[in-house]
Amino acid sequence: MYAIKGEVSDPRAESFAFGNQKTMYGGKEITVGDTIFVFASENEGGSGLIAGGIVTSAEPAPPKPGIARQTPRVSITVRRTALAKRRLGRSELKPFSDWDDGRPETELNFKFYRQATNKIVGISDEAAALLRGFF
Repeated sequence: MYAIKGEVSDPRAESFAFGNQKTMYGGKEITVGDTIFVFASENEGGSGLIAGGIVTSAEPAPPKPGIARQTPRVSITVRRTALAKRRLGRSELKPFSDWDDGRPETELNFKFYRQATNKIVGISDEAAALLRGFF
């Protein structure tokens, strides 16, 4: 399972395209058919969790020449399968900051908000189960 935090211009769109996205925590392994949870980045005016979907295309971005260490990047397209019914964003996850408590909320806070950049991340089954409860 995966989650993405990125710029979303229309939260109710039937599909979302994310080009050249940074990947962390296993996000570079994303492939067509994977389930993904879409967070509209608060840094870009979004509100956090907005949708669940299925990856319909996934292409690794080529590395930039001349740079030794680079975070892998991937371009994906997501077909929306559900809209979030409740809010889950930075303010709701901020209290979960004991990085060793094992809670799915803490995992999401750590992966998305400890370093505030937009990114695709791999998530645990527990985090995915928590997110499913918002639909």
